[in-house]
Amino acid sequence: MKLQSRAVHTGDRKRPVNNGAWIPATTPIYTATSFSYGEISDLDRVMGNEVPGQSYARYNNPTTDALEEVVNDLEGGAGALACGSGMAALHMAINAALIDRRRVVLAAKLLYGATLGMLTKVFEPAGVEVVFADFDDPDAVGAAIAEHRPGAIVMETIANPLLRVPALDKIGKLARAANVPLIVDNTFATPLLVRPLEFGAAMVVHSLTKYLSGHGDVMGGIVVADAEHIAPLRNLARTVGFLLGPFESYLAMRGVKTFPLRMERHCANACKVASWLASHPAVEKVNFPSDPKHPDADNIRRVFAPGLYGGMVSFEIKGADRAGIFQFINALGMIVPGTSLGDVHSLMLYPAMASHRDLAPKHRERLGIRDNLVRLSVGIEDVEDIVADLDQALRLHV
Repeated sequence: MKLQSRAVHTGDRKRPVNNGAWIPATTPIYTATSFSYGEISDLDRVMGNEVPGQSYARYNNPTTDALEEVVNDLEGGAGALACGSGMAALHMAINAALIDRRRVVLAAKLLYGATLGMLTKVFEPAGVEVVFADFDDPDAVGAAIAEHRPGAIVMETIANPLLRVPALDKIGKLARAANVPLIVDNTFATPLLVRPLEFGAAMVVHSLTKYLSGHGDVMGGIVVADAEHIAPLRNLARTVGFLLGPFESYLAMRGVKTFPLRMERHCANACKVASWLASHPAVEKVNFPSDPKHPDADNIRRVFAPGLYGGMVSFEIKGADRAGIFQFINALGMIVPGTSLGDVHSLMLYPAMASHRDLAPKHRERLGIRDNLVRLSVGIEDVEDIVADLDQALRLHV
């Protein structure tokens, strides 16, 4: 089946009820914390991983299993682990990668602010050396791998918030050649645009909260791993207990079923909004992957599915300072000011205040995140309504 069909069907109708007399059309919410068998030897085999099954909800849960199955299928992995948030998923992925490897992480300079914070405020104090490199330059990445011999590499398919697109295929080859697990945050792109495991990644991370769930009503994250890393990942999870609960798993799986349809609309709307913004007199610069002058246009053509560029747009407002940005956001009517993305409704965020708040202003400036930059998660509303709302708010700066 195509991805659109697998998103609807994978994971469901796998568990007969009442001796197989009937099967629920969608996976139910299983709230049990422990599971019993007719013979204790059956439970013993399950707990020993000799046969599949359920034993204790910290290890796995039928509802969460179904969610993991469908997302794993969409990304083409060997298995998946659903966690309480995207950051929890990334934390698990990095820890799993560093088992029996050098405690050195090579990371892209341009990352989500919370990811930068995790690396510098959680892993570094725990004794992990963190090295940053310019992932827009594969040669610089290769040199950093040779010099620092990292135990893991961390990057994003579409970097937050400037929407740079590193050469995933080239970096994946470098990582495989050096036998270093590459961890890719694919939240912005989703498996509809690119499947990083096909380009050499060892693990792919998503914030389920965003496009995969897509309705702003569930917090979750997931790691999809290759055959080498799924067992260490799951063994680690059994100990620390990061598993996503059944209620959140149910909501996330329901969202995944319509994710391809929604994502296509997000992408189409974002293309039109970015094009309109580029000609607006109040807009200084627009960042969007469909731009033929995008600095990573060659990478985008090689790696992304044709005609799909994601639903995120960031842009700079001419002459706007923090107060001016606040005035612009406050003037929005339909577009929701919020700290998330990937919802059915459009969301506006100010990176200097939210996603990259903890970075020093000079550091943000060096990365290219200026104080007049805003980030728009384009929703699935009628695109004319999105444009009209932006237009009336931008008139304050013309």
